[in-house]
Amino acid sequence: MAVKTVVKTVHTVSKRPEASVFNRLRVGGRVYNKVCIYWLQGRCNRNPCQFRHSESSLQQPRQTLSTIYDDDRHSVRPETSQRNSSYMSPKTGTNLTNGIVDSGSKTGPGTKKTVSISRGSGSKGKVTQKPQIKLCQYWVTNHCVHGDKCKDLHAWSFGDGFSLLAKLEGHTKAITGIALPSGSNQLFSSSNDKSVRVWDCHSGQCASVIKFDKEVGCLVGEGPWVFVGLPDVVKVWNVHTQIEFNLNGPTGQVYAMTVGNDKLFAGTENGTILAWKFTSEINSPELVSSLEGHNQAVLSLVVGANRLYSGSMDNTIRMWDLESLQCLQTLNGHADVVMSVLCWDNFLLSGSLDNTIKVWAATENGSLEVFYEHKEETGVLALCGICDAEAKPILLCSCNDNTIRLYDLPSFSERGRLFAKREVRSVEIGVGGLFFTGDATGEVSVWKLQGEAIGMAPQVS
Repeated sequence: MAVKTVVKTVHTVSKRPEASVFNRLRVGGRVYNKVCIYWLQGRCNRNPCQFRHSESSLQQPRQTLSTIYDDDRHSVRPETSQRNSSYMSPKTGTNLTNGIVDSGSKTGPGTKKTVSISRGSGSKGKVTQKPQIKLCQYWVTNHCVHGDKCKDLHAWSFGDGFSLLAKLEGHTKAITGIALPSGSNQLFSSSNDKSVRVWDCHSGQCASVIKFDKEVGCLVGEGPWVFVGLPDVVKVWNVHTQIEFNLNGPTGQVYAMTVGNDKLFAGTENGTILAWKFTSEINSPELVSSLEGHNQAVLSLVVGANRLYSGSMDNTIRMWDLESLQCLQTLNGHADVVMSVLCWDNFLLSGSLDNTIKVWAATENGSLEVFYEHKEETGVLALCGICDAEAKPILLCSCNDNTIRLYDLPSFSERGRLFAKREVRSVEIGVGGLFFTGDATGEVSVWKLQGEAIGMAPQVS
């Protein structure tokens, strides 16, 4: 079986590698800002809790990740597979689109754009001025008494060129993955509530619920295949043949997965990346390698230009050769957890809890270095790319303030903003301008860009 290249999002950067993300400030010998591991997993029931739930520093407070999720932090797949399906609102039954893509789209030779980013010293490290827009929390709970006179926003988005089509409700905890397998009229979503839900793309209703004994760390789709990351195992389904099997080998939770060069890669809790090789369409993949190097959990994986990139809780990004599976370079620069990595044109983008998006470019000797840095007001949770109807690239950036910013590339000018009840962990791209977001409450939102948007293909050299 020839497995198509798949790309996934996700994550981070800064300049304090000597400081652990869990141990940055000590007062009188006692750690006061240690991150609560149960809070990271969405399971802390202590109020108040003696450990940190959001602040990254007592001197410079900022929000951090609310729940570790796979990965992934997402990016756009390089190839398109369309299905003759339609998506309907579960409330109104209105037909929303003429098709959903399984794993993204590819920019054709005629649409590829030459991109350049200025390295101007005045722009690096400068926080982009953003409109002061705030979602009315009373409106979210249907309790706002000010109506049209409210000074805060009464909508799930701000800006032009996109719209909310539907909200899919059913999960009770954070969404950890969204997949659209080819040749199927179904959308798959995974959650920390120990389940995978299968949604009918015609009606928008939940068709079935697959329950597990443990939390689902991540979920990805490639062609007709669906891969589910669980503690100590990866479950594999083929929606065409109904074949199911398990891939054993992981130690601890699987937080990130991606497919490339006929291999499935899985990033685990202990920092190891496992690689399985596909040999046929009926036989289960063979475990061929264990990539060692990270010393904390791998949260994001992406494939581009014969390279595998991995982002980790150890604040680093590693670049691996897809053929030899050897580590070619360790990228240091982020000061906090790297949540998402994304290949775009000739660049690698990484988002981190250190409030930055770093743009990496190749030097003359082939190594990568930081070419540009964009600062956010809060931590970056997920990155995903899409091109609009005019083939202009747009970066979807999920932040730890319950928003997704839409940036035009390469300028990083903000064209709009999406809002959620809680932080968005998963972003996935569909056809016809569709894209999907999943937040920490378990809600999946269906969005649409105006026109026939296409995915951004990875080209990093």
